[in-house]
Amino acid sequence: MASEKNTTILDVYEALEQRLSLNWVAALNSTNRIIELSSDSSRTETLAGPLNYIHPNRIQIIGQTEMDYLNDMSSGARKDALRRLFNAKPAAVFLSDDQEADIEILEAATKSKTPLIVTPVSDIQLLAHLNYHLSIALAEHTSVHGVFLEVLGMGVLVTGSASVGKSELALELVNRGSRLVADDAPEFSRIAPDIIEGRCPPLLQDFLEVRGLGIINIRAMYGDSAIKHNKYLRLVIKLVKMNDSELSELDRLAGTYATTHLLGLDIPEVTVPVAPGRNLAILVETAVRNHIMRLKGYDAAANFIERQQQAIEQGSKSK
Repeated sequence: MASEKNTTILDVYEALEQRLSLNWVAALNSTNRIIELSSDSSRTETLAGPLNYIHPNRIQIIGQTEMDYLNDMSSGARKDALRRLFNAKPAAVFLSDDQEADIEILEAATKSKTPLIVTPVSDIQLLAHLNYHLSIALAEHTSVHGVFLEVLGMGVLVTGSASVGKSELALELVNRGSRLVADDAPEFSRIAPDIIEGRCPPLLQDFLEVRGLGIINIRAMYGDSAIKHNKYLRLVIKLVKMNDSELSELDRLAGTYATTHLLGLDIPEVTVPVAPGRNLAILVETAVRNHIMRLKGYDAAANFIERQQQAIEQGSKSK
């Protein structure tokens, strides 16, 4: 089941502290202010943006332009502006361009217990980093049973019933140069209208369970290059056990292609039959290569049918 997340200003600070050289200067104990997407469509609050009194942002950014505007006000008007800013209880107020918080701003932040954070980067850069981080941290997400890998540069989710051989297949693919993202329960988040990103839960990071061998550490065994921290999901490979009778009923020309619905998006899905003697690793790599070619506009089945039609037409003309 898909669900939504929330995050705290402390989570945001810790994630961006080094990258943006953040300095928390007021209300140091107010670490638990929540940032979440509003489920009320009538609300116009945005997550982060330049200083706004009419529709306050959850994170208010005071850039050089906004600071100049505040400083040009009369003393009374400025105090009223700061009162409205902090009374709205934003999750935090950021000062960009390494601006120094004056005594009035520090007192207002301290009194309202609003985190006040300073960064040397510009307001434009700050807003871009905040929006990108929050889009991931607050994205709708779900967990899927399967193994998520990078195969030939593409994010591939291998699914199937228990004991069908998903982990053994993943191990063989890693041996052939693929990279493991997550085993058993990869987490997927819709981070953009047409992008789903997969990650590994921290507890499962680097580990793969193989029946008969138990838990193995892929990073320790194969090195850092065998692990991928995250990847966009582009293809689902569904492993299905089949007997000879079921195999004979498959469409031998077009294969078994469908889509699976995940987080509101349709992801291409290829069914790969599992049967004795079939090399699943090669089949999965071939399925990925074939999918890449289809994305580029080439369809082998359509090309084969076209050749057959041309051969029939040429044969008819020669009679």
